[in-house]
Amino acid sequence: MKNNRLRNVSLAVLMVLSAGYAANAQTNDGAAPVVVAKVEATTGNLAPTPPMGWNTWNTFQTNIDEPLLKGMVEAYVSSGMRDAGYRYFVLDDGWMTMERDQNGDLVADPKKFPNGMKAFADYVHSKGLKFGIYNCAGNKTCAGYPGTRGHEYQDARLYASWGVDFLKYDWCNTDSLNAREAYITMSSALKATGRPIVFSLCEWGNHQPWLWAKGVGELYRTTGDITANFDKDKRINNWTALSVMTILDKQPAIAQYNGPNHWNDPDMLEVGNGMTFNEDRAHFSMWCMLSAPLAAGNDLRKMSAQTQGILTNKEAIAIDQDKLGLSASRISSDNGLEVWVKTLADGGLAVCFLNRSATPQNISYSWKDHPFKNETVNLDVDFSKVNYKLHDVWTKKDIGTTKREFKQAIASHDVVMLRLSK
Repeated sequence: MKNNRLRNVSLAVLMVLSAGYAANAQTNDGAAPVVVAKVEATTGNLAPTPPMGWNTWNTFQTNIDEPLLKGMVEAYVSSGMRDAGYRYFVLDDGWMTMERDQNGDLVADPKKFPNGMKAFADYVHSKGLKFGIYNCAGNKTCAGYPGTRGHEYQDARLYASWGVDFLKYDWCNTDSLNAREAYITMSSALKATGRPIVFSLCEWGNHQPWLWAKGVGELYRTTGDITANFDKDKRINNWTALSVMTILDKQPAIAQYNGPNHWNDPDMLEVGNGMTFNEDRAHFSMWCMLSAPLAAGNDLRKMSAQTQGILTNKEAIAIDQDKLGLSASRISSDNGLEVWVKTLADGGLAVCFLNRSATPQNISYSWKDHPFKNETVNLDVDFSKVNYKLHDVWTKKDIGTTKREFKQAIASHDVVMLRLSK
């Protein structure tokens, strides 16, 4: 296994060096630098805006099968998710048998997928969606199924033959693997198939992928796993699932690395999975402000009208999908009330007031007294010199201009999300 891994890594690195590129990525984890520039040069344009889709894990974990998932595909379409811009239907862990076959190939569990994975992928495609699948860089997946270590090119060819459009690649059971090398190897394997497959790196931000994953994959996780709680982390055995606010707080420091085809991924959405309506709306709004990938994880067949309204709000989604791909900047924070700002491609701004506190608050905001400036995210606005019209993204109403002080009540754990235009 070790020799196979070293051979695959050596091949990936030699491919880079042979083209004469010499850019190195450094992190503080003590690992050797890895050349990544050639990989970046051949990435293409698979994710010019943050990928949008749905993933099985948050609601179903490994308890999936073809009838359940076909029902989810039908709900995906009928609920308006597809029409709102969601495209990927992604199977997470648990889709395969516990052993590879005699040829070393992964096998879709015949009890869960009696018609095989190619047939299911074809079904997803027939509904106008793209099909995604999961594996892991280690010997086994996080749930104990066969991992890809030592089978990178073999698994990539199999995925391509099935019509896979998206691969989520986890980081469990990796022992002494070097993260950058492992992900470069799988990236090279996917590219070698000739099929365009979006590559989602899921190593939880442990090795600072924002420093080296541009060109390796189209999106990369920046933190550990999310939990459906607004501001309280959850201890699970020997690891901690992170709240929405804990994850949000980790994003400003790496905002500069976000952009088209290399997206900071703060993990999947927990909208509709047990938080309050206000918390769900705040969660979704802040992910849109971050220009984050939007991967729903609720039971689409049973979602409430409120949940559906949040997930399909096209005005909020337009802010997430803005072609500049800039991440929002936290301009101020006072007594739990924060102001986040994002520059948009049309010359406008997205502004989100976030109330993290446990009590309602009143916004009283004089625009001319609060110039916005952050060079990292291309932000420089002086409201004493320019006037913007205000539009509320959630009420879908025009509410004045920046010439006047903005006053509005904001509930606990909620947002007021505005789009400003000249």
